[in-house]
Amino acid sequence: MMFTHHTSRRHGTLRKGWQRCLAGAAALALAGSLATAPAQAATSEAPADDNVLRIATDGFVDSFNPFTSFYLVPTNTFRYMYENLVANDAKDGSVTEGLATEWTTDSDGKVWTYTMRPDMKWSDDEPLTSKDVAWTYNQMMEKDEMAVANGSLVENFEKVEAPDESTLVITLKKPQANNPGQEIPVVPEHVWSKIDKPGDFKNDEQSVGSGPFQLESYEANKSITLKANPNFWRGKPKLDEIQYRYYTNSDAQVQAIRSGEVDFITGLSPDQFTALEGAKNVELNDGHGRRFNGISINPGVADAKGKEFGTGNEALKDKKVRQAIRAGIDTETLRKQVMQDYAQPATSFIPAVYPTWALKPDNKVISGFDVSKAKKLLDDAGWKEGSDGIREKDGKKLKLRFLTDADNPIEENTAKFIKPWMKDIGIDLDNESSDVDTVSERTTKGDYDMYFSGWSINPDPDYQLSINTCGQRPDADGNGGTTQDGWCNKEFDKLYQAQHVELDKAKRAELVQKALAIHYEEAPSVTLWYPNQLEASRSDRFDNFTKQPTDGGAIANQVGYWGYASVEPVSEEDAAGGGGLGAGGWIGIAAAVIVVLGGGGWLLSRRKKSDDRE
Repeated sequence: MMFTHHTSRRHGTLRKGWQRCLAGAAALALAGSLATAPAQAATSEAPADDNVLRIATDGFVDSFNPFTSFYLVPTNTFRYMYENLVANDAKDGSVTEGLATEWTTDSDGKVWTYTMRPDMKWSDDEPLTSKDVAWTYNQMMEKDEMAVANGSLVENFEKVEAPDESTLVITLKKPQANNPGQEIPVVPEHVWSKIDKPGDFKNDEQSVGSGPFQLESYEANKSITLKANPNFWRGKPKLDEIQYRYYTNSDAQVQAIRSGEVDFITGLSPDQFTALEGAKNVELNDGHGRRFNGISINPGVADAKGKEFGTGNEALKDKKVRQAIRAGIDTETLRKQVMQDYAQPATSFIPAVYPTWALKPDNKVISGFDVSKAKKLLDDAGWKEGSDGIREKDGKKLKLRFLTDADNPIEENTAKFIKPWMKDIGIDLDNESSDVDTVSERTTKGDYDMYFSGWSINPDPDYQLSINTCGQRPDADGNGGTTQDGWCNKEFDKLYQAQHVELDKAKRAELVQKALAIHYEEAPSVTLWYPNQLEASRSDRFDNFTKQPTDGGAIANQVGYWGYASVEPVSEEDAAGGGGLGAGGWIGIAAAVIVVLGGGGWLLSRRKKSDDRE
């Protein structure tokens, strides 16, 4: 999709020239930092073990509690630690078997019956049965503290029963489109039922689970260690251990993959990815990912009961002002200059990798970059141009704050582009660059006007749609649900509920399109691009990584546990040759996930930097 640019030739020419200079300067600066930055790891240096996959990270961890955390690092760890009732295939994300081998529904589509895989064991050798699944789901249905992360997935559950150890029955309030056995980590009842306050449990050492790897230890800002689970029903992984090593910045991670201190890195910036081209024993992967990045705009945040809080500019409660901001942002230039074309054009918050659900580029609601339209929208909202070009209303200037992560070059470069664009339409944008913890704390409290945001999206859109509903808004302390933009629209809520129970896929897709169109038109956020997943691995150490989707997909940040589950050491012959990813190539299996995990402290915040959200 190419947005039409409506601007004068003089302004367009000057802007593009300035953009090229800025992009070139940024690339040179980064190249210099890559050449000189030390690979500062918080972990002690140890000899490389032939069967330990070392992954660089700087990610955030609040806890390893699957009932409460929705951050990217813990969420992807859960996918290794805990199997779901049904999984998502590595090939294309479609539903496939997990703990259950088969399932049926009744004629009304309300009763789902699952047959469990026989003779399964938890990692501590205790039997794993349907009763564990029923206990997990019922906890989420009955206790608010157990429904923080995924409560919306069980809202339609009437009851969950395990009539015997090999059968699970979910009775729904209404028929629903998506398989209700997806996306919920199943935990062992014999462990979790003994925890006094499970909502506060950190679960940060020696986990008991059913997935291919189990958490062995966690040291904040240092490392996360996962060990292979010999009881995994698909068979023990060929890796003995995965170790996530915490690095102080992304450039240090790049140096670590060059030097062989780590074996895998993901989330590379375009400049970092380009800088690694031709590096000895380094294999690159440019995969279409499942994330979106954008700018979240404070629409007047409130909790689920409508109680407002925060310091958001009152002007942003007017959707015309929010629409003007989007119309004033040249997303195509950002995609090409900041992302250097390592991203896909975007419409709304469902990525193009899911073509059935993503908002179609030809939808009549799509407007794109249009300076004249942005100015008219501000005029219509009552904001008149002052003598200095900045809009005024009731004696107040239209000044907004844009929060960014000082350590993220993509966010910083984006802010540099957007500031003069906002001035062009009469908005004085104050770029406030800070550390991620400060950004997180402020956005949790509603103390922002705009901030750089992003999420990873699963193959079925239901969850991401659900966290845009009114009832999912947390309070100023982060208690309650999980929200994408702190936004509430009753018509959107109705469409969410309608698509949730629509069994006809084509009709459901139409409902999803209508919901996304409302979100676009209301503009509580501006989706900038769908970033490619830029990754690097040591070809002299490991091969047989699995991509999702298998055709042009990513290794990390999948929906399942396949990215590293198939990894194995390269042969001595291949290691000596220093070539490629080995004879095994890229193997696809069945369900998906993985992402670079990380340190961080136990900071209980509801939002974090854009790369930290699931």
